[in-house]
Amino acid sequence: MDDESEAVEDRPKALPNALAATLVFASSGAVLVLEIVAQRLIGPYVGLTLQTTSSVIGMALAAIAYGAWAGGWLADRRDPRTMLAPALILAGIATALTFPLIRYAGEFLRGNAAGGVLLLTALAVVVPAALLSAISPMVVKLQLSDLRRTGQVVGRLSGLGTLGGITATLGTGFVLVAALPSRVIMFSLAVLLGVGGLVLGWYLRRLDAAGTPKARVVAAVLGLVGAGLTAIAPTPCDVETEYSCASVVADQNRPGGRTLVLNAGDHSYVDLNDPRHLEFEYVQWIAAVSDVTAPAGAPVTALHVGGGGFTLPQYLAAARPGSSQTVLELDGELVELDRAELGLETGPDLRVVVGDARVSLAEAPAGAADFVVGDAFGDLVVPWHLSTREMAVQVRDAMKAGGVYAQNVIDYPPLHFIRAETATVQDVFPHVALIGPPSGLAGEEGANFVIVASDAPLPLDGIRARMAQTVPGPVTMLDGAELAAFVDDARVLTDDYAPVDQLLSR
Repeated sequence: MDDESEAVEDRPKALPNALAATLVFASSGAVLVLEIVAQRLIGPYVGLTLQTTSSVIGMALAAIAYGAWAGGWLADRRDPRTMLAPALILAGIATALTFPLIRYAGEFLRGNAAGGVLLLTALAVVVPAALLSAISPMVVKLQLSDLRRTGQVVGRLSGLGTLGGITATLGTGFVLVAALPSRVIMFSLAVLLGVGGLVLGWYLRRLDAAGTPKARVVAAVLGLVGAGLTAIAPTPCDVETEYSCASVVADQNRPGGRTLVLNAGDHSYVDLNDPRHLEFEYVQWIAAVSDVTAPAGAPVTALHVGGGGFTLPQYLAAARPGSSQTVLELDGELVELDRAELGLETGPDLRVVVGDARVSLAEAPAGAADFVVGDAFGDLVVPWHLSTREMAVQVRDAMKAGGVYAQNVIDYPPLHFIRAETATVQDVFPHVALIGPPSGLAGEEGANFVIVASDAPLPLDGIRARMAQTVPGPVTMLDGAELAAFVDDARVLTDDYAPVDQLLSR
């Protein structure tokens, strides 16, 4: 009994329950804030794909696992009370350094290669997430003063940690990202962690035991350096919207030329002085299709799935005055950027519906559109739910009899995705053709492709003739037996099975 009494006396003093709960809740929540913001930090350099998301989640889980293991190991060897404050302070410093580190490193790791994605993700989350994840096992160790209540203590703290993660996930996704730039979120989190660590150290009267005054000065200097670098770190964004890092770049060779850059790629090109000037080849192809869907200059009813820089809506407005157009665009802040810098003017003839295109399309008037354009992308990838047979059915239902659907798709050799997407559209529309550069269709390089579809025979000769007049680069249109040979046995994509990112990366 005496030995047991001595063992109890030797145990580090437990924290007040409220403080223990706050530490576990807040540290777990901070990890999820880091995980969500990390996707936005690395997106401008490596894109926002399933691989990016998987990498962020995987690295965060690895950091949580390693941090929890290391925290538990240390808690069995030292008084956890002496380590809690330093862990928070170091996590704050690491968080402060994350933003500038990613901004500088991202310039050297541009592209979507797996190595660059993994390295940038590791730089973004591993160190601060591991430090924060070490806190929970330290707190658990301190609170286990009565072994008869082990299950209750561990269960309660584990539940609080999970609730912290849930709260942070919802709060960041629904509130913080919509209200604040990533720079501000990261800097604010760093300050909260650092100040929280200092206050905790003072409260526990263990700060001196955790490090010498010299060490604290070094920590403060590192924190200030991180804050300073965050303030001056380069950023590729003019505007950071809820969904992308957006910037507008002036064309030095064309006075009115502007390129809209979203995340890692050039998304749209607009000529402020001439909306009928089309820079990108795939836009020229779609415009050629639109030119022969109705008599020259006649107004049409057009529906655009995705707005981007609103190049095609403005082209149609100029080429076919009086046309009625509706654009389904997910990103409302991007629309505001288009108004401010790309000359977008909306009104009765050009209406914007902000929201997910699939949801908005379901609410669109049936049988109303002469011409539908599919040009929605999450970085360089068509969002999977906009690539399925069910989506194609919704497009068909929104079109008039004889209407034409033109869908932009990006793919890379060996072209698994464009084959599957063409097969998917063919499963809904009886008349389909595919436009692309000869080198792209031959599987020699990645390219844009445009799928053209209708429930009536397509004006193929007219489209070819118009492209010959307006498209300066080489272009081929496949139909009939040639298209059947190209598609081969590709699988139709459905809401139940549409591995778009995997098809692109295979």
